[in-house]
Amino acid sequence: MFDQPDLKASVRFTITAPAHWNVLSNAPSPEPRPAASGAAVWAFETGPVISSYIVAIVAGPYAVWRSSAASRDGREIPLGVFTRASLARHAEPDVMFELVRDGLEFYEDAFGVPYPYGKYDQIFVPEYNWGAMENVGAVTFNEGYLFRSRVSDARREQRAIVVLHELSHMWFGNSVTMRWWNDLWLNESFATWASTLATSRVTEFADVWASFASDEKTHAAEQDQLPSTHPIVAVIDDIADVEVNFDAITYDKGASVLKQLVAWVGLEAFQRGVGAYLTRNSGGNATLADLLAELEAASGRELADWSAKWLETAGVNTLRLSIQTDAAAGGGAHGAVITAARIEQTASDSHPTLRPHRLAIGCYDDVDGRLERVRRIELDIDGASTEVPELVGLPRPALLLVNDDDLTYAKVRLDEQSFAVARDRLSEIADPVARAVILGSAWDGVRDAELPAGDFVRLVVANVGHETQSAARGLALGRLELAVNRYLADGHRESLAEEAADAVWALAELAEAGSDAQLQSAKAFTRLACVPAHADVLGSLASGQTRLDGLEIDLDLRWEITIARAALGAADDAEIDAALAADDTAKGRQLAETARAARPDQASKDAAWQRVASDSSLSNDLARAIADGWQRTTDPALLAERSEDYLAMLERVWEERSFTMASLIVKRLFPAPVVDEVLAERVRTWLDAHPEPAPLHRLIAEQSSELDRALAARARDSASL
Repeated sequence: MFDQPDLKASVRFTITAPAHWNVLSNAPSPEPRPAASGAAVWAFETGPVISSYIVAIVAGPYAVWRSSAASRDGREIPLGVFTRASLARHAEPDVMFELVRDGLEFYEDAFGVPYPYGKYDQIFVPEYNWGAMENVGAVTFNEGYLFRSRVSDARREQRAIVVLHELSHMWFGNSVTMRWWNDLWLNESFATWASTLATSRVTEFADVWASFASDEKTHAAEQDQLPSTHPIVAVIDDIADVEVNFDAITYDKGASVLKQLVAWVGLEAFQRGVGAYLTRNSGGNATLADLLAELEAASGRELADWSAKWLETAGVNTLRLSIQTDAAAGGGAHGAVITAARIEQTASDSHPTLRPHRLAIGCYDDVDGRLERVRRIELDIDGASTEVPELVGLPRPALLLVNDDDLTYAKVRLDEQSFAVARDRLSEIADPVARAVILGSAWDGVRDAELPAGDFVRLVVANVGHETQSAARGLALGRLELAVNRYLADGHRESLAEEAADAVWALAELAEAGSDAQLQSAKAFTRLACVPAHADVLGSLASGQTRLDGLEIDLDLRWEITIARAALGAADDAEIDAALAADDTAKGRQLAETARAARPDQASKDAAWQRVASDSSLSNDLARAIADGWQRTTDPALLAERSEDYLAMLERVWEERSFTMASLIVKRLFPAPVVDEVLAERVRTWLDAHPEPAPLHRLIAEQSSELDRALAARARDSASL
């Protein structure tokens, strides 16, 4: 087969396999017929005309559940869920079937096009390198989406998005396929945007756009500021270019820009245009130009300039609202009236494009003791400065929020007064999307060395206990961990890290029994624990001596406790072995390796590093688990010992290992917790001496950029002390 998406064909498989197996492909199959020696033969129907990269054969002794869904053209679409027998009790087939039925109905209505294939199976497969893959009628998922223990609402939300992401590909990507890989972004970005919209409409996770603002847009901006950033429409010369471009530009920035395009043309016109695109090109291949033509026809907007500036250039803009007030005029809650207002747009020197934006400005003021939006102004902006006459003459509100409702893709900076109000009263803002935009702005400020990391830590600690949206809470806690470990200055890192961990443990104790906030806070504490007293608390929690009503110490939480205690030197071999005896599964054995690699002694760290670097017998999942333990430390000096060995082995690893394993080793054995100028200079020297191979140079350049960013953030934090 050829990895060329415009070579489409029908495929027919006849497969002989053990009779007790299940065998699946893209097309339905009649019952297998017996063959010799306990085998059977599956003779599949001739499949639909599809690209080779979405052809699939899946075979094994799977547990199976079956159901169906009604299509708008009157068909009953057969549905299946398949897992390993050992994980069958975690399958939740009713959840998976309900998501597909609701998603199928939503997409058929939104696009006006019936489901294009004869069945829809969802298969959870072991040792999978991706989250999921949209093979026609036979979608494969990573087993990480089978929940062995209780998970946060954010994790369940993420699974819903992934299920609906893959389902949307049946129309956009599979029925109508990109002509060449330069439109890979359109395939993945559309699925990310469409699945977020579908999740907000057909699941319990109605606030998922807040997750999108907190997660996808932040990851997109982070990737967009690396030296490896590229236009959304990237130059793709060969399959090697495809492999390195499965990144946050292709998925997250692309989806963020599509959200801006929806705001630019309007949702109704966007959906009409997509429906026309799918109908006109059904079963074939198409390009970005084909989609834009349909969107122009549906909306009346001219999109050539929009496309050139948004899709063919790299970089993220920064937006600031500049206002002038007249205190003498009075009349506002803050004793001033706005006399002038404009939005200022800037870009980096390396990527200087200024873009057109459709965005909203929110005016937030005191209403019955809370901060509520009292006015919303939506407008188009372009260029370096755009006047906002709608604000002139209004009383100055407590907080002015640029990019309210998160319509556009940009970094946002609040004016000094607005940030001060947001810092002190973030939890009083009811809208989770507004809170996400504000917290994202603060995080950008830390990463750009504009806001001291200590201020960000205090902002999160003061407000995360009041956060009601699970994904936003989880992301805030994750960024708190990163700020503590990488961005705080030496002058107060240890004390503030301990204070942050203590505060998060207090949140777990104070949270409602059995709540999502309680679970997330307890799990975050395992990641923030940094002193022996924290290890003692975790040990007491694991033994049952300390109890939090409603919090079960299930398999996954017990492992998180064990790994945290191992990283603090409190979990010996016997404790790790006991955890493994209670969970002697493939996943349990991987987590035991993580715990052993997390132990804070040089011999354990060096042994873990050596295994990942040189043992070619390790599976991807096992190598990943060991590397995760190696990275886990409160003493980065333990990892610094291998920095020279790391740089010395890179070319050999890249030459000898597969792309997936080489990338895993390169990224996960980089000593990211080590933030010092010695390592930074060593990495720069290596980069200067090794411009090729380009994909390897890119991965190391990204690590170097993040290290430089951490050094700058620490310097900014130090200057604030």
